[in-house]
Amino acid sequence: MPLGERAGDKSDSRYCGVETEFNDDIPQLLSLNINGGFDFVVATLMDPAYRPSLKGDNDKSCDVLPFAGSDLVLSPSQWSSHVVGRISLWIDLDSEDESLRRDSEICLKQEISWASHLSLQACLLPSPKGTSCGNYARVVNQILQSLNNMQLWLRIPLEKSDDDSVNENGGLQREHTDSWEMWNSFRILCEHHSQLSIALDILPSLPSANSLGRWFGEPVRAAIIHTNSFLTNAKGYPCLSKRHQKLMSGFFNHSIQIVISGNQDQKHPLRSMDVDPNNNKNHVESVQRHPLRPYLDYVGYLYQRMDVLSEQERFELGYRDFLQSPLQPLMDNLEAQTYETFEKDTMKYIQYQRAISKALQDRVPDDDSSTVTILMVVGAGRGPLVRASLQAAEETGRKLKVYAVEKNPNAVVTLHSLVKLEGWENIVTIVSSDMRCWEAPEKADILVSELLGSFGDNELSPECLDGAQRFLKEDGISIPSSYTSYIQPLTASKLYADIKSHKDLVHFETIYVVKLHRVARLAPSQPVFTFVHPEYSTNNSNQRYKKLQFELPSDTGSALVHGFAGYFDATLYKDVHLGMEPLTATPNMFSWFPAFIPLRTPLCVRPGIPLEFHLWRCCGSTKVWYEWCATSPTASPVHNTNGRSYWLRKGDLG
Repeated sequence: MPLGERAGDKSDSRYCGVETEFNDDIPQLLSLNINGGFDFVVATLMDPAYRPSLKGDNDKSCDVLPFAGSDLVLSPSQWSSHVVGRISLWIDLDSEDESLRRDSEICLKQEISWASHLSLQACLLPSPKGTSCGNYARVVNQILQSLNNMQLWLRIPLEKSDDDSVNENGGLQREHTDSWEMWNSFRILCEHHSQLSIALDILPSLPSANSLGRWFGEPVRAAIIHTNSFLTNAKGYPCLSKRHQKLMSGFFNHSIQIVISGNQDQKHPLRSMDVDPNNNKNHVESVQRHPLRPYLDYVGYLYQRMDVLSEQERFELGYRDFLQSPLQPLMDNLEAQTYETFEKDTMKYIQYQRAISKALQDRVPDDDSSTVTILMVVGAGRGPLVRASLQAAEETGRKLKVYAVEKNPNAVVTLHSLVKLEGWENIVTIVSSDMRCWEAPEKADILVSELLGSFGDNELSPECLDGAQRFLKEDGISIPSSYTSYIQPLTASKLYADIKSHKDLVHFETIYVVKLHRVARLAPSQPVFTFVHPEYSTNNSNQRYKKLQFELPSDTGSALVHGFAGYFDATLYKDVHLGMEPLTATPNMFSWFPAFIPLRTPLCVRPGIPLEFHLWRCCGSTKVWYEWCATSPTASPVHNTNGRSYWLRKGDLG
């Protein structure tokens, strides 16, 4: 039974599982736990007493492996939907004992083969036994090469000690434990395989918030929380600390399933919470005997008190972590559906209207009712900025003459219909032309555009406005007046896996647009390139280069950088801003998703060692492109040399 219902949430985090001990009566085991309110069981597949080396040469009965029942005891859908296989805990493929090592390899392969035969969706692998896991990873990687769609969850304890923590005697202890290092070593040995993921063991004590944050960019599929991690509230029911509660909210928001493990704590009553989430009395009575039901009810309570997804969040669900190529507005004409999506972004046009109102008030004094302001909308699309400009004029009591310049002939058709419908024929002149080659009949007081990309300049706004500023008066106003790009290092294992799946260079040398979700932002963003309009400098060039250094917070621990998020912040006019840089982002705006700049080989960044990144904006006669590389902690190749994989075409001016 799902933990609850949240409008728009169809993620796996609605389902809660329970870890069970070996039971050769799988139907009874499943029935007990499903009727107890759980959605799936993590069940041991093989008798834990079994060892291949103990099998007698002449013992024919040993040819039948001691699995927990045949595949016929459950239906295929039950195996697939309600059972996660737990691989035997005794397995140790890096043991010094050769016999144990050999038994472990045989048994691991037998159990995974059986789980694959059952069409299980996942198997839980035991944690590596020590710091060295080379042989364990080698065997798992062998298995992954021929595995069906099943996921392998590697169990990793969520622990990281502080370097300078104080021991009980008041002295400093410098033992350093970071389970992320174990995971990183294992997944590198397995070549970042997309079917290898993580099941985090949640312990009573948690690392720092920065250390925890790393894991949300990793492929965590499940969080196993033991009953001894729970506290007891005043009424005797299980509960979690505030930090554990916050962590659980993060798991729910990132489609991570909760698994409850352990035995009922004697401090907690053997009954359910007072209120069943579905108000189903009979159901509560029928399942109240499950010893772990109080813990399940509490997890359900945490899930149900989550904020309902907003309309914007529900709109963005389908775009989360989905790689998209940026628009090429100079090379391609946008489709009606794209225009419609952008036009629904009310906040963006509110900000534009505010900026235009302020510019009109600065341009024309309040007591001057006769002056007509010449305003040009370059890249008018289907007219939202034209409407915002006229509303600003009405709001401020100023007179306008508007030129709406648009190169897309299909959008021009809509513009003509809009002008006729609204009765703007005497105010708005529609120009079907590329702004860079149009010869304006008069100069403009105000030049308005919405040509910004996710990275600010990555849809050729500088090139377009350079071509358009020749018909702006010397004291004219450009809206936006400036914009700055920002980048931020990320752990983004899902995005990396999606790019890697293409098995080519081109996809690693492309800058994407993506609604970032399952990522870890490792350090504050830093500014990169700034463009100002109008730009009258005689030696002006749109080529740029920036070297940046990032340092991870000291309590984060090591982290893997898969690439960089790109944002922008724009000054429309004076104090009116528009942007998506995390610290200054315009609220409730969805026209832009961040850019993602990938690295061909992820970089492991350790505490105290800076991450040095270089970014170039290169301009040729027909195209603009970006090149990038890292030089610390290790050097990477320069990506996208000469724009060989990804570029922005300046388009045809003919």
